[in-house]
Amino acid sequence: MEIYGIRSIIEAIESSNEISKVYLIKSNYHNSTLFKSLVGLLENNNIKYSFVPKEKFKKYNDKNHQGAIAILSPIKLLSIEHLLSVTFDVESPKTYVLLDGITDVKNFGAIIRTAVASNVDGIIIPQNNSAPVNSDVVKTSSGGVFKIPIARVKNIKDAILHLSSLKIKIVSLSEKGDKTIYDYNFKNSIAIIMGSEEKGISKSVLSLSNEVLKIPINSKIDSLNVSSAFSAVAFEIIRQRNF
Repeated sequence: MEIYGIRSIIEAIESSNEISKVYLIKSNYHNSTLFKSLVGLLENNNIKYSFVPKEKFKKYNDKNHQGAIAILSPIKLLSIEHLLSVTFDVESPKTYVLLDGITDVKNFGAIIRTAVASNVDGIIIPQNNSAPVNSDVVKTSSGGVFKIPIARVKNIKDAILHLSSLKIKIVSLSEKGDKTIYDYNFKNSIAIIMGSEEKGISKSVLSLSNEVLKIPINSKIDSLNVSSAFSAVAFEIIRQRNF
């Protein structure tokens, strides 16, 4: 579902409607105080938004959009604090997945589907540089998006510091790793970081990791699709903890 117009979007935010992403016409930013107020509200509520050229809004010419369109999320996105309060305890090992720059909805949906199948306790995505939670994600996750809690944070580094404070080990999956996923003990609570296929995990995020692991693959292939790579590590965690 889409919402058109600045005031309508502001009212949706203030009424606690869950918004996946907002698209804004950049040229409108300097000409409207109300437009700037909306951007400030989006920032304060960790709502993903991006500026696009006017041409992108042509198909909405019959709508009174005022240079702003919001896409409603099919689910309620949690804060990192809320996610951990409802999922974490010290009595049993937990698994969280942090997605750093996963912008493709098909990969996002496939990761969600695998996360549900492998009993992951929660997914954490950044406010920006992330695929939106929309109807395409619902479809590609085969409805899995409704079966796992997803938290949205301003940036991944904040989530890492929060997880680390609970003594949850931070493991990044990267071809730069010295060890493989089969050399690591996954029996304690862990947070797995997955990066985009194009850029991988950012250096600043890698530097906060307790361990960087790789998947051993045939040298004829440079890398795996990110959702396939996540499947490999997710079920290695299941194997170690249960078999």
